[in-house]
Amino acid sequence: MILTVTLNTALDLTYRVRSLRPHASHRVSAVAERPGGKGVNVARVLAALGHEVTVTGFAGGGTGREVRDRLTGIPGVADALVPIAGATRRTIAVVDERTGDTTQLNEPGPQVTPAEWAAFQEAYEGLLGPAEAVALCGSLPPGVPVGAYAGLIRAARSAGVPVLLDTSGEPLRRGVAARPDIVKPNADELAELTGSHEPLRAARDVRRRGAHAVVASLGPRGLLAHTPQGHWRATPPAAVHGNPTGAGDSAVAGLLSGLVERLPWPDRLTHAIALSAATVAAPVAGEFDHATYEELRPRVTVTSETNAA
Repeated sequence: MILTVTLNTALDLTYRVRSLRPHASHRVSAVAERPGGKGVNVARVLAALGHEVTVTGFAGGGTGREVRDRLTGIPGVADALVPIAGATRRTIAVVDERTGDTTQLNEPGPQVTPAEWAAFQEAYEGLLGPAEAVALCGSLPPGVPVGAYAGLIRAARSAGVPVLLDTSGEPLRRGVAARPDIVKPNADELAELTGSHEPLRAARDVRRRGAHAVVASLGPRGLLAHTPQGHWRATPPAAVHGNPTGAGDSAVAGLLSGLVERLPWPDRLTHAIALSAATVAAPVAGEFDHATYEELRPRVTVTSETNAA
């Protein structure tokens, strides 16, 4: 079982409009609703790849009930969300059908009390026993300590469970110091953390700060991996047009799948790139197009960075 942690779960709403214009009214041509948050997206992709996944985090209010109801409809995904009094947030993606561009609106999330945070920590430690790997994903809702991920990483390491961290800002900085097995920032998050806008130099810096391996997302340019086993760049065969929402989460799913299957790093990166590109091609955020994934996977290029030590 792979455990994904989404402390700031969401109900994702995707609206499609013919053309998005400021200061104008719009007719929505299609609406999609789904359980969301980064770790939930990761779990959905992992389940589609054939893995058993447990989702934990917080859920509350009517929106939280909707999220939990919809989770039960995803084969291979088990719901271990911890109930709270506050209402789970919503995120809204507005897709401009004329250009393909997406505008994202993210609510901050509910206030989490100290008692609710303590209840989550107890539940999390109980879930580590059967876990093959853990993904800690996304933002922190109000009330959760900024060092929350660092504590969750230490608990996973004590249980002997490999852990991947995908967050940003101060939670990322503190989490890196707790020595996660993998961190998966994007180029902007790397630059904010290290002060360097050169991804390779920044990735080396993050490893020096404590991360065992760094896989940096470079957008359309693919992935850069800096690991104890080697250093690689992985690039898609061509640009894929569509909705990029959830593409990074699919890359995380590819990395986790490769981790538990004990694949070599180049194969992990190949899966991550193909899944990420196939997510951009999917009509709904947070899903991937299977045909695109199978078509792209043998065409991904992975090259060794021999001078990246």
